[in-house]
Amino acid sequence: MDNQKDQAETILTPADAPEGAIISPDMYREHRIPPGQSRTKKWPVLDAAGPPQLDLETWRFRVFGLVRQPLEFTWPEFLALPRVQVFSDFHCVTRWSRLGNLWEGVSARHLVDLAGGPSAGAQYALAHGYDHGFTTNLPLTDLLSEDALVAITHDGEPLSIDHGGPARLVVPLLYAWKSAKWVSGLELLPLDCAGFWESNGYHMRGDPWTEERHSW
Repeated sequence: MDNQKDQAETILTPADAPEGAIISPDMYREHRIPPGQSRTKKWPVLDAAGPPQLDLETWRFRVFGLVRQPLEFTWPEFLALPRVQVFSDFHCVTRWSRLGNLWEGVSARHLVDLAGGPSAGAQYALAHGYDHGFTTNLPLTDLLSEDALVAITHDGEPLSIDHGGPARLVVPLLYAWKSAKWVSGLELLPLDCAGFWESNGYHMRGDPWTEERHSW
């Protein structure tokens, strides 16, 4: 755990968001903790197999598959892209929720737009990670939601390697395993394709409000 990331007892609300930040719609719910979840004030570290070895000199981020013009960014090129801030809650399938997170990075919608937008037939996305070929799937509509982004900072600090740095996908409306750490690219697909955890029994979508934890 990152002790310096421990939150105060007071729960942050949309009123605490910085000016201009995108506020995730779920933050406006009367009860912000989904069924089966408990609030944590810490910042737990969870992943499938530990952080990969990364070198920013060779780091690349791709947008490919069913897009009109596949793209690839180096780290300096990615840092030069326009950024957004997103204020959201974060729900892990292991039953903890961290409320009121401030993310900054590049909108996933903008990244797909830079690639010319989805090609005909694109309905799903597969997020690829640098960690031993990790993937996770999600509907394209979820990836293109206003509050989805490839984040490079969390609560005003660069993402540490333990938390998915230098860049991780963040899709607040789904369980946190869909917010792939160490993300290396977004692939648009015509059909849903199970990723790592989905192939091991996790739900294909992962909506925390309906407890889509497992596929059985």
